[in-house]
Amino acid sequence: MSEFKTPGVYIKEIPKLPPSIASVETAIPAFIGYTEIAIKKVAGDLIRVPTRITSMMEYEKYFGKAQPETGLVVDFVNSGTPDVSLTAKVDPLTASVHLLYYSMQLFYANGGGPCYIVSMNTYAGAGGTISPTDLENGLDDAGKINEVTLLVVPESVNITGGTALADYYGVFDHALDQCVELQDRFTVMDVFPPNTIADLRSTLPGDITKLKYGAAYYPRLFTRLNYDYSDDTKVTINGVIGSTDLALLKANNNAYYNMARAAIESLEMLLPAAPAVVGQYATVDNLRGVWKAPANVNISQAIRPEIIVTGKDQAGMNVDEVSGKSVNVIRSFPGRGPAIIWGARTLAGNDNEWRYIPVRRFFNMAEESAKNASEQFVFEPNDQNTWTRVKSMLVNYFTSQWKNGALMGASTDEAFYVHIGLGETMSELDIWEGRMIVEIGLAVVRPAEFIVLTFMHKMLSES
Repeated sequence: MSEFKTPGVYIKEIPKLPPSIASVETAIPAFIGYTEIAIKKVAGDLIRVPTRITSMMEYEKYFGKAQPETGLVVDFVNSGTPDVSLTAKVDPLTASVHLLYYSMQLFYANGGGPCYIVSMNTYAGAGGTISPTDLENGLDDAGKINEVTLLVVPESVNITGGTALADYYGVFDHALDQCVELQDRFTVMDVFPPNTIADLRSTLPGDITKLKYGAAYYPRLFTRLNYDYSDDTKVTINGVIGSTDLALLKANNNAYYNMARAAIESLEMLLPAAPAVVGQYATVDNLRGVWKAPANVNISQAIRPEIIVTGKDQAGMNVDEVSGKSVNVIRSFPGRGPAIIWGARTLAGNDNEWRYIPVRRFFNMAEESAKNASEQFVFEPNDQNTWTRVKSMLVNYFTSQWKNGALMGASTDEAFYVHIGLGETMSELDIWEGRMIVEIGLAVVRPAEFIVLTFMHKMLSES
């Protein structure tokens, strides 16, 4: 107690309200890949430095733009006649393997916000290849950022070589390991093209403690994004490859030059779905909440899925009785949208507790938020007063989550419980050894994945 030495009236404020819990952000992805530049003050100073951005403008400021395509081919037919026509295509042998810039465009087009960029090297430094070791190192760098909640590695789809399949899923196994260790993030991946879903199930390790922290999407998407290219792009006239380029075509025939540019800009760019999906994660989280399944939403800037998947096809993708590795499908529904996310399962598709993405991600948010708020009680007296404050703080937080619609139940008693105390969650030995143990149970809402409408004939005699 304070020792009063001067006569007078003294005021002492006694805190009565419990401390509050602020929910952590739920959709802060880390994108790992290669960039044109990586500069804040001097060239290369942002290589392997996770950098927070909030827009494409910031991305371009620090990391530049896409690698210009030099392998676009424009075929003119019947040139010099009124029947001239042309087509454009991407030469797969010379196409750029770097997709991070385009992936970021897709992310922001679908509602993405703050995120981290981990540049592993510049295009020039990468030498035209995607290194699995680089990507795993980038994941380790992202692991140092506490704010990150999602891991995305879009350029991994361009890993090549005789061990490409194992290398690809090795990168995501590394990401899942980080999720298990930190328990505050989630991995979003694509099925490795051109391999099949069966390859994913046979190659990706089947540890359930890992699979609940990730989700896979299939297939890739044709998008409206435009390729970056330069005027030294190849042009074929009447089937003669390499006869000129866009710069010469512009000098010799401006009309044909404009036709060639229009054909190139009409090309449909094929990109992995994961960047668009995490953009929709952010949109759904902001509009509804992390407990709402990020599904039955249309992907912006998508023209169509690479492969059309039917309901019959999806049956074996959504549910697999053997491995349990569920794959969420991007489907096209006439009149509703060209590319709709039609699935909300984690890779642990056969696990009743962690089958659904929103359940796993809500627990990530709740656990991290409660952990951050509870740190203020470290080294506080491990007694009834502290237990009451901790319990009141948690009860208030989960009551607000229940009111928001995140938890099931007609009352808070049905929605959650918080237990703490001697003889309830702790023994005398726990207290002697400095352990304050809190037990929390949550009834998180689950998506209505299968809606069954039952119809029958009504007889005239029935009321």
